[in-house]
Amino acid sequence: ARHSRPGTAMRILIADDEPVTRHLVEAKVASWGHEVVICENGRAALAEFEHDEPPSMAILDWVMPDVTGVDICRTLRQGPTTSTPVYLILLTANAARDDVIEGLEAGADGYIVKPFHPEDLRVRLEVGIWIVALQQVLAQRVDVLETALSRVKQLQGLLPIFAYCKKVRDDQNYWSQVDSYLARHSNLRFSHGICPDYYAKVVDSQFDEPV
Repeated sequence: ARHSRPGTAMRILIADDEPVTRHLVEAKVASWGHEVVICENGRAALAEFEHDEPPSMAILDWVMPDVTGVDICRTLRQGPTTSTPVYLILLTANAARDDVIEGLEAGADGYIVKPFHPEDLRVRLEVGIWIVALQQVLAQRVDVLETALSRVKQLQGLLPIFAYCKKVRDDQNYWSQVDSYLARHSNLRFSHGICPDYYAKVVDSQFDEPV
C-alpha cells in the first residue's frame, strides 16, 4: 500500500466530464507535486479503485453521465472496493444545503463550489493529506496489534510437551526446552528459580541422605 505523510506527494484522482474544469484542476494539483490520475467519467473513476494501489484522494465532479460523483462516494463507502483510506472531495456548482447534506451523507469528506479559487482547493487537499496519513498510521498499528494477539493465541493452545524431559516440539519438529520455546514466541523471560516443591523433593532431600 502507498503511505503518505502531510506535505508529501500523493496519488490523486480527478474525475470530471468537463475538459476545461478537468484540465484546470489537473494543472493545479500537479503543480503542487502530486501524481494525478485523470478520468473523464465516473465509471473510469470507479475502475481505478479496483487496482492494487488505488488513489489516496479523489476530486469528483458531482454531475457526470451514468455515474455521478455522489454515486462514486456511496459505492466506495458501502462496498469493499478498496481497503485503503481514501479522501473524497466533491466539485459542485450548487451549494444548496440539501445538496451538500446529500453529498456528505453519501460519504464525501468535503466539497468545493464551482467556480473555485485555487487556494480553496489547496487547503482542502492539505486537510485530506493529514487525514489519510492518520488513517494509515492507525491501520499500521492495528496490524501490529493483530500480530501480537495472534502470537498470544499460539501460546494459549496445547503445546506438544514430552513428559519426561519437559521439552516442547515446534512447527519444524525440533525439540526445545520450555523456557527457550516461550522466549522465542513471546516476551517472557525466566529467572530460573527453584520452586518449593522441587527444592523439598530433590535438593533438600539430598542433605538427609547419609554420607
